[in-house]
Amino acid sequence: MAITTPRTRPPRPRRRAAERLSHATGALLVLSGLCHLVVFAVDGGPWDGPVSWRKPVTFGLSFGLTLIAVAWVTSYLDIGARARAALLTVFAADCVVEVGGITLQAWRGVPSHLNTGTGFDTAVAMTLAAGGAVLVAVLSAFAVAAFRRRPAGPTGMPLALRSGFGLLLVALLSGAAMIARGVVLARTGHQEAAYASTAPLKPLHGVSLHAVLVLPALAWLMSRTRWSDPAKTYILRAAAALYTLAVAAAALRALLTYR
Repeated sequence: MAITTPRTRPPRPRRRAAERLSHATGALLVLSGLCHLVVFAVDGGPWDGPVSWRKPVTFGLSFGLTLIAVAWVTSYLDIGARARAALLTVFAADCVVEVGGITLQAWRGVPSHLNTGTGFDTAVAMTLAAGGAVLVAVLSAFAVAAFRRRPAGPTGMPLALRSGFGLLLVALLSGAAMIARGVVLARTGHQEAAYASTAPLKPLHGVSLHAVLVLPALAWLMSRTRWSDPAKTYILRAAAALYTLAVAAAALRALLTYR
């Protein structure tokens, strides 16, 4: 008689306090983004530019989804519980600071990043820049953990996590490049050019940022199917390759624009 083994399922993440806090905070940030989309529909105004309702909408949605995704996917990493809880708590707080500062400036009708028009505006811009440095440090720590030891999870999840965090590093680098280029232009008296200089890198930043959600989500969804492990691995590899090509295309577009 043939012996069958039960189909394995991915490990369920433990619902620790820091994880619950991250999920709740992420949901509130997403809700904030959606509420500001309604504000834009009512109030109108430009969608593009340094002063628009686009920023609280996109930053609320993006930071909220990223926070929820990171809280979930890091449960598969081989990292100490205390270290993960501390990093998630710092990340959640930093996401609130970033979205809060951007939203505040949108309601005041002034640019958020690179704005040194008044002492208060400078303080907000510097806080956002410092928050960006914290984001880089926290997410880089998670990326190092993903590559240092093989992550757990169902078939394809280790590849999804490593690909997602690898592309996330591209998002962090492109974000840092936007701020650095803008600061140089602003300090040399080219304020309007500083605001405009970030536009070519925004698609690259946005696309690469969410790989850490899309690829692990695909691996998780496939774990709910009866497909064979080789088929799941093939699909995940193809998805990672296509996502990497999309990021490369966005990077090439940015380079051509700057030239």
